[in-house]
Amino acid sequence: MAPTNGSAKVTLPADNQILITREFDAPRHLVWRTYTEPELIKRWWAGQRGTVTSVEVDLRVGGGWRYVMTANGGFEVGFHGEFREIDAPDRLVNTEAFEGIPDPDGNAALVTVTLTEKDGRTYLESLTEMRDKAGRDAIIDSGMEGGMQESYDALERVAISLTSPS
Repeated sequence: MAPTNGSAKVTLPADNQILITREFDAPRHLVWRTYTEPELIKRWWAGQRGTVTSVEVDLRVGGGWRYVMTANGGFEVGFHGEFREIDAPDRLVNTEAFEGIPDPDGNAALVTVTLTEKDGRTYLESLTEMRDKAGRDAIIDSGMEGGMQESYDALERVAISLTSPS
């Protein structure tokens, strides 16, 4: 298996939406595990932007999640949300609130992740829907794409590592 670094594609299907698509050289059940299990999330979520300090996941409808990292600049970055739909290993719908803005929950995005598998490879679609264009543009302008590429590259490496004998 070979990582496909930097291969995520970002499109803007509507004024309030960001669509990310990416292929992973790993089976869907391993991508799902890497995406949802706290000990695995800690290994990829920060990409090269910092160190993950906390991952909490209550993977059930109505359950919450929270990820915190110390960024390379020394400041803390946190996100949290609530799971709305879980259909393992196909689909995950949750809210996502960035704790560094005023009223994070009132400005939370709705994120729908869909995973499909073909020939042992996983195809991810992640649709982020914000309240409005300003919210979407703030995410795009934050440098989200570079960090997301690093995180997804790391996620792929972790998922691939799960297929190797330990």
